Amino acid sequence: MNYNHPIISFKGKSSDNSVFSILIPTWNNIDFLKICVNSIEKNSHFKHQIIIHINQGNDGTFEWVKENNYSYTKSDENVGICYALNELAKLSNTDYIVYINDDMYACPDWDKYIMDAIQENGDEYFYFSGTMIEPNGTKNKCVISPINFGTSAAEFRETELLDFIKTTNKTDWFGASWPPSIVHKKLWNKVGGYDIEYSPGFGSDPDFSMKLWNAGVRNFRGIGKSLVYHFQSKSTVKVKKNNYRKTFAIKWGITSSFFYKKVLRLGDDYDGKKLVYKTNLFYFLNKLKALYLKLK
Repeated sequence: MNYNHPIISFKGKSSDNSVFSILIPTWNNIDFLKICVNSIEKNSHFKHQIIIHINQGNDGTFEWVKENNYSYTKSDENVGICYALNELAKLSNTDYIVYINDDMYACPDWDKYIMDAIQENGDEYFYFSGTMIEPNGTKNKCVISPINFGTSAAEFRETELLDFIKTTNKTDWFGASWPPSIVHKKLWNKVGGYDIEYSPGFGSDPDFSMKLWNAGVRNFRGIGKSLVYHFQSKSTVKVKKNNYRKTFAIKWGITSSFFYKKVLRLGDDYDGKKLVYKTNLFYFLNKLKALYLKLK
C-alpha cells in the first residue's frame, strides 16, 4: 500500500518536565479521543507530552486538537498506524515514547507503575505494555476480560471502572508487544520505528518487538497494575487487513504466532527474569511453516 506522508505538522504545548511522549493515532473518532486524552490528563502521575496524528479529522477532531494546543500531525487520508507513529515520534521531546490507541481510557497512576518498572530495569533495554481491561471475552491471557464498562463513549461507566480497579490484582506478564506500550527513544531510533510494509498496521506490533529483540531487548514485560480500559478496535474495524502473517514470515523466517508464544512467552506470569530462547526442533519445524506461508 502506498500513502502520501502527512502534510501538516505542529508542535504544541508541552511541559518542560514532561516524562513521556504519548503518541495517539486517531481516525474520525473524536468521542473516544476525548475520553482517552482527558484520562491521560486527569489520571497520570506525571506530566506528559501528548501528540496526536489526525487521519482526515472531518468529524471535528482537527478543530478540537488545535483548540487544546496539542502537538499533532495530520493527513488528508487514513495513512495507517505505521506512518502515523513514525511522524508523531519526530515531535517527541522526551526520552520515552508511549503508543496508545484512541479507544483507550488510562486508569489512575498507569504511568507511575510503568516508571517504577523502568527504574527497576536500570537501562533502556526494555519494552513494556500496560494491561487492558476489555468488555468482550478473549483467549488472551494478558487481558482482563470480559469486564464490561461500556462499548461506546455514551455508555461508558467510568465510576464503576474506577471502583473495579481498586479490587483487581493482575500479575505482571511476559510478552509485551502492543499498546499501551513504551520504549526508550534511543531504541525507537535504533530500530527505525514501525515498518510501513505492514500498512495499514496489522502485524506491526510483533514486527516492532522482533526488531527490538534483535537489538538486544530481553525484557518484554506487561505491567499488571498499569491499567487501561479498551473499548476494542473502534478504528481497526474500518480498514481492510493486510496479509501480515505472510509479511512477517518472509521477513523473519518464522511465524508471528511462534515468536509470541515461544520466544516472548506471551501471557506467562512474569518471574523477574529476562527472556532466553534457544533454537530447537520446534523452531526448525516453524521455519518450514513460515516457508509455506511465503509460497502461498
